[in-house]
Amino acid sequence: MCKNTSAYGLKIAIIDRTFKRMMDKWASDMGLTFAQIRVLGEITDMEEEGIAEINQKDLERFEKVSHPTMTGIIKRLESKGFVKCCPSEIDKRLKKISCTDKSRNMFEKLEAKDYEVFHNMCKGFSQEEIETINSFFDRMIANISQDKFDL
Repeated sequence: MCKNTSAYGLKIAIIDRTFKRMMDKWASDMGLTFAQIRVLGEITDMEEEGIAEINQKDLERFEKVSHPTMTGIIKRLESKGFVKCCPSEIDKRLKKISCTDKSRNMFEKLEAKDYEVFHNMCKGFSQEEIETINSFFDRMIANISQDKFDL
């Protein structure tokens, strides 16, 4: 597959594509995309944290997507009955976004599937190796979060 052992970008891309493909397959069984599932997961998580109002700007920051992209995701989720949008009581320029009964507990479902896919990709790894990989991921994300990269 990867003859050059230092082809880091290629390795990360293969892992990323495979992970997304597995998650998209799961999401499609519910009539959704993985991106839509992630947004639903974030909304349910924010609701469980007690955030009073969730709006599109919050979700754009979390998902790191443009306003038009998030608008499309939210419109599709609303048309499928997974979220409802109503005028914000805090800022009339914004819409309050919340889950419907149809999408409650999506964060737990997403976490469970994420765990399953990751552990399937780590077959034959010890628990210590899995924890080490996770620690490396956390450190890489921390580096990215420190604005060291133009993303």
